[in-house]
Order: sequence, then structure tokens, then C-alpha cells
Amino acid sequence: MTANRTFEDLVAEGAAVPTEGWDFSWFEGRATEARPSWGYARSAGERLAGAGAVLDVQTGGGEVLAHALGGAEPARPLSVAATEGWPPNVAKATALLRPRGVVVVAAPDDAPLPFADGAFDLVLSRHPVRPYWDEIARVLRPGGTYFAQHVGPASVFELVEYFLGPLPDEARGGRDPGRERADAEAAGLEVVDLRAERLRMEFYDVGAVVHFLRKVVWMVPGFTVEAYEPRLRALHERIEKEGPFVAHSSRHLFDARKPDR
Repeated sequence: MTANRTFEDLVAEGAAVPTEGWDFSWFEGRATEARPSWGYARSAGERLAGAGAVLDVQTGGGEVLAHALGGAEPARPLSVAATEGWPPNVAKATALLRPRGVVVVAAPDDAPLPFADGAFDLVLSRHPVRPYWDEIARVLRPGGTYFAQHVGPASVFELVEYFLGPLPDEARGGRDPGRERADAEAAGLEVVDLRAERLRMEFYDVGAVVHFLRKVVWMVPGFTVEAYEPRLRALHERIEKEGPFVAHSSRHLFDARKPDR
């Protein structure tokens, strides 16, 4: 798809693609990422089937929840709500999920959840910025479940450190699943299952790298093509000479339960 295209063309294309939502279909043929063995969206659909009241925290553009709801039919939940903090994603999620009967609530990622205590028997989240365990425990009813896929430590750090240089150990150790387990238990949840995997990623052209860093903004904070043009050009030449740039994502699956009274 990108053979014989210039650095300028590839970068311009990666810089022009809209970044709203969590639809990654644009990367087809330009980047790949292995998926965790547990199949989060499929597994979430199984959890949704027959559930009563469900909340999806930090839903992004709603794409994953929409897919999971499709897998839950015809035994979908009676009540489904979702939160999102980034305004472009709120609009995108509302357009996608409202026809499916989901109430989308604009709520900052770092604020208390705008719901009553014990309002939900299932809380979902895929790649939250950070889990607010006290709030998750508060809105779950006794016996309710938190089922989520989190980003793990040092995820895609081969790419991050290509641009930023070596990072300190505290940065590499962030999002540690063992630490998150301890925080979940401190909030009163019982961790039923916790699994982690490290997964191969490949970027086949520099335009895919540009789009990825614009879309996943916390990877290289303040990323712009202009600021990193020399590194991008060197990366383009490296990919043309050696083949795809390889990195590894880090994911872990959380299955936690709020004890019955």
C-alpha cells in the first residue's frame, strides 16, 4: 500500500486522518497488533448477556461496547450507560450508542462517577486512563462484577523510547497489574482473575506511526510532526531498509467482584 511513497506523502496522510474514537481499521495493511488470548469484546458480550444494569467506563467512541452488545443479543441488559471524558469521543459515542439504547454521559475521567451507590451489577472498561477503584466499588451492587482490559506496564515503549529516549524505572513500572490488584482489594473488591500478556506490534510505514501517536496522545506527550521531524525521517529510512518497526503492547484482564453483604 505504501511502496514507493515519499516520506512527505506518508507523514501528511498520517497527520490528516481523524483521531476520534477507538476504531483502528485505518491501520489495516499499515500496522498490526496481536490480540490477547481472552478476547475482551467477545468475553464482555458474554458478561452482558442477561445482566441487569451495566456501566461502561471511559467508553471512547463506543465501538467496543457496541460490538459487545451485539454479542449479547438477544439477552442484552435492560439498562446500559457509558461515560466518556473527551468531547469528540462523547459525540461519537452518543451517535453510535444512543440508537442501541445506551445513555452516554459526559464525565471527566478523573472525577467521581455520576451514578448512585450500587447502581450497576456489571461495570466494564477497556483501556481506562486509570481505574478509580473506590468509585468502581461504590457504584457496583453487592455481588456485582468489574470486568475490564487494562493497558499494562511499558506498553509500546520501544516506540515511546525511540522518540523520548530511555525512561526512568518509575515510568516503565506504571500500570503494574500487581499494584492494581492491591488497589482493587484496598477498595473492597475481590480479584477473581488477573491475566497479563505482552503482544507483538508492527508498524509498516511512518504514516502509521504518526497517526498512532496522534491518536494515543499519552504515548509521546505533545507529539507533533514538526517537533519530531528528524526522528520520523530516520524512522522512515529505517523501515524502508530493515522492514517494519517492532514494538510490544502490554495488556491485562481484570475480573473483580464486590462481595455480598
